[in-house]
Amino acid sequence: MAQPIPVEPFDLIIFGGNGDLALRKLLPALYYRHCDNQFSQDSRIIAIGRSAMLGNSYIDKVREALIDGLGNLEGDKFKLFADRLHYFHFDISQLDSWSPLVDSLVGHENKIRVVYLATPPSLFGPVATGFKVKNLMTENIRIVLEKPLGYNYESAKAINDEVGACFQENQIFRIDH
Repeated sequence: MAQPIPVEPFDLIIFGGNGDLALRKLLPALYYRHCDNQFSQDSRIIAIGRSAMLGNSYIDKVREALIDGLGNLEGDKFKLFADRLHYFHFDISQLDSWSPLVDSLVGHENKIRVVYLATPPSLFGPVATGFKVKNLMTENIRIVLEKPLGYNYESAKAINDEVGACFQENQIFRIDH
């Protein structure tokens, strides 16, 4: 049987963390990797969404989504997975509202930092710009662009140019449908 290979400590920041893509695809895949003990103890999953959620509302929503998609969850594994989850809500386009995310990333600059955009393409540039303006860029940062990259050649080029003004090409990963 293949042995899972643990990954280095990371902060995965999912913009659109409350959306269908995150709840039905990303978080179940991450849960499986967690169950296989592939994450270091201090690896975190930080979800960003537009909806205000109080207390453990986000954790409850993730648990429900995992049960809907996977069936029963393994023993105490979900509690340990939930301990990795953090949720912030703010308006991406309002840079002064980014403080909770900025504060949560201070002191974690040496970790691999992955910015996963499960948002409409119109937000790719503003998120990339936010990371640059808020001094959240590190040597180990990467950005993942999920969804169609624009609606035609011109819009795809504009998105790539805006993201490319903040991230180097070797830091950009594109997943297009």
